[in-house]
Amino acid sequence: MIPGSLNARRRERELEELAGGERVDVLVIGGGVTGAGIALDAASRGLTVALLEAHDLAFGTSRFSSKLVHGGLRYLAKGEFALAQESAVERGIMMTRTAPHLTRAMPQLFPLYASMSPFQRRLTSVGLHAGDVLRRVARTPSWVLPRPRFVPAAETLALAPGLQRHGLRGGLLGFDGALVDDARLVVTIARTAASYGARVLTKVRAVEVSGDRVLARDELSGQTLEISARQVVNATGVWAGSVVPSVRLRPSLGSHLVLATDTVGLGLASVNVAVPGETNRFVFLLPQPGGRVYLGLTDEPLHGDVPDVPTVPESDVDFLLGVASSVLARKLTRDDVIGSYAGLRPLVDIPGTSGRSADLSRKHAVATSADGVVTVVGGKLTTYRKMAQDGVDAAIAHAGLHAGPSITSHLPMIGAADRSTLSTLDAPERLVARYGTEAPRIAALGEVDRSLGEELRAGITAAEVVWAVRHEGALDADDVLARRTRLALVPADAEAVRGRVEELVTKALAGL
Repeated sequence: MIPGSLNARRRERELEELAGGERVDVLVIGGGVTGAGIALDAASRGLTVALLEAHDLAFGTSRFSSKLVHGGLRYLAKGEFALAQESAVERGIMMTRTAPHLTRAMPQLFPLYASMSPFQRRLTSVGLHAGDVLRRVARTPSWVLPRPRFVPAAETLALAPGLQRHGLRGGLLGFDGALVDDARLVVTIARTAASYGARVLTKVRAVEVSGDRVLARDELSGQTLEISARQVVNATGVWAGSVVPSVRLRPSLGSHLVLATDTVGLGLASVNVAVPGETNRFVFLLPQPGGRVYLGLTDEPLHGDVPDVPTVPESDVDFLLGVASSVLARKLTRDDVIGSYAGLRPLVDIPGTSGRSADLSRKHAVATSADGVVTVVGGKLTTYRKMAQDGVDAAIAHAGLHAGPSITSHLPMIGAADRSTLSTLDAPERLVARYGTEAPRIAALGEVDRSLGEELRAGITAAEVVWAVRHEGALDADDVLARRTRLALVPADAEAVRGRVEELVTKALAGL
């Protein structure tokens, strides 16, 4: 038995147990990074846990990030020193202890042109070195995240051949953390929680919520069930106010475009482009595995109802292409865009604050409503573990539960190993980067059954589809395309293989 396996058979069994009246210590609503983190923190302390997600793991904001594990430099520039340090510490924990298999160092290149003011150059340099101070304070070794340095024009072009050469004076090179995939992080956290006994139940919608019970509906069968808990925790992110009306949020929209690497002319380094007229805002060109580049990021307030899946506004497309083109030899056009996505940040609406959403704090908050529901909201992907720890601490205190302190800062996730061990695994490098120590098992599926060694698109194999159904909780083709493999980020890729994926999913479900 593979530890932490999630699949349709386990889901059915655990739903029956809860429908039969079994009471859990902690019931989490929401299957994003925060909810999964809370489930893991609580379960690893010995508490009984159930997690309900109306759609799928990482269905919302958690799959629509820039895939970066930030060190907190932006918060330092805004004077939020505690938040900056927290972010740097959590980045170090993830990259060195809990998820080294899912993280990597991302070289960040800031090209320097003759048109840039001396003040802006100095500000960028000071910022990078301040970020390195944060790295050292967090005790993240330089072999994980190297120190920043100046690079001459020739090296700058070697790192990013697609840059405009005229007026290039060199570049500043820094390093931050990056994820291979944000949705994969969520799935891995949830599976690790499941390995400690947490019941992770997707496609189960919370209909009525109070501090000690939830009326839920199985979205597959239509069955309703009442689940009792000693403490209910709301971790639904930008939708938290729909569960607990007293929660006030000011969501902001972050848009990204997907481009082909050859179109942009990037190497392994990201390119950070200063937004004209701004002193501390950049647009990022982020190289990704599989020959893709993510171009982001906007930060605009969302008005009106919160959609399940937001779309990129036309104005954001023009803005991102325009800013990125200002440093590229080739001007980007809409014809270069092969995909797009937008995520919603659950920013806490603090009374008395106003202004742009970009200026709102990324601090998280934990609150208990009048009917006893603990809500964890705000924050960002990098600090999910600390958010989860604070949320479980609040749940334990409010419900009078008996549990020890959090252990997640030293708890390796499923697939984790030190980088030297990962480099010796007998599996393709791409699989190791996505699955860690489980990569040889997936490679073996393709060796035992040659049809599963078939490459579908962008390096994704049929074996990964089967693995997603057997062990990662995927229940249909959309779960595989949109969350487990991310092929849906490029619609043409997803549609080209949808029929084959549906066939593989159907067979895998039948074989459970």
